[in-house]
This record gives sequence, structure tokens and C-alpha cells, in this order.
Amino acid sequence: MADLHAIAQVIIDGDRGGVIKDLTASALNEGVSPGEVLNNGLVAGMSVVGERFKNNEYYVPEVLIAARAMKNAMEILRPRLVESGVAPIGKVAIGTVFGDLHDIGKNLVAMMLEGAGFQINDLGVNVQPEQFVAAVKDGADIVALSALLTTTMPAMKQTIEALDAEGLRDKARVMIGGAPVTQNYADEINADGYAADAASAVDTAKTLLNMA
Repeated sequence: MADLHAIAQVIIDGDRGGVIKDLTASALNEGVSPGEVLNNGLVAGMSVVGERFKNNEYYVPEVLIAARAMKNAMEILRPRLVESGVAPIGKVAIGTVFGDLHDIGKNLVAMMLEGAGFQINDLGVNVQPEQFVAAVKDGADIVALSALLTTTMPAMKQTIEALDAEGLRDKARVMIGGAPVTQNYADEINADGYAADAASAVDTAKTLLNMA
């Protein structure tokens, strides 16, 4: 029988032997459901990575290696998830706000969220408030705003105001993060959530969707 623990372990250790795609394909060929491979293999592995990151046992390079392994497995798994009708636990539109071109933190958060079972719409960097509005109209449950510069933090407030103006604040929750961002600032601009790092972002997103 397929060893889902082995898939999780490759995520945790990093896919140094390049076996993640083969393990994923083998599990599916042996009749394991796509949902089980996702939850008991990939998500289980990324959960351990997230905990180790929060506990300062793993750092950004290790998380990126784990996320790359997960991404490779998802290339095999994603079409089968769609075929079998497995729904993501939520849809997140993520981007670095207007005026800010930094993306390492944003990319890390996106990877961790995908590893936790969220569907990600990565809008990239320098994202206008109108693009976030369009993403919510397209079905996003959560808007995740990133900023690395204090000078671009006001764009977070402008994005929330744009969602307000369109009457969309009851359609999607807004979470914010980035090096200069604080819980106080989140409260000040009426964001629904704040995350200090990529691992915490998963917990925040689940809490916002009442999944914690």
C-alpha cells in the first residue's frame, strides 16, 4: 500500500532525491484518493515544516525547499483533485501592494497557504486596489496584503477602503503582513487579521474562515 508518511517525510526533508512526483503518482495509481494524498501526505508534511519554522528549527531556505517539493507533487496531484471534485479549504488572493516590488515574503506565505490546502491566486507585486477588488468579485474568500516598505503601507488601507466602497467587506476577509506591519496597524486600518510570519499566516487564514 502507498506510504503517505513517505510523501510527508520528503516534504519535511526536502526532495533531494527527486522522488516526490514518483511517490505521488504511485499513491494515486494504487488507488489512494487525491484528497488523502493531499491531506495525509502533502498537508501533513507542510504542517510539520510550518511548526518547525515557527519554533526557529527551520529557516526560510528549508521552507523554500519543502515548498518546492510540494509544488512538484501538486503538478501531479492538482488535475486529479479537480477531477475528483476535492474543494480547497478556501481561496486566497495574495499580492504585494501598489508601489512595492518585494515578493520573497509574499511568495513564502503563498507557498505555506497552498501547502495547507488553500487555493492561491497570486496577483504578484505592485498590485492596485482594483485588482484585489476584482479578485474578491472572482470568488476570493481572503485577501492577503504584503508590504515591505513603510512608504507602501498606506496602500493596504487604500485597498481595504476600495473593498468597502464596492460593498465587498462581507465577502472576503483581509489579512496583512510584512516586515514593518504590526497588529496595531492592522487594527488601525480595520484589517481582519495580521500575521508576523509565513507559518502564522496559515493559522490566521484558518481563523478568519472559522477553521481554527
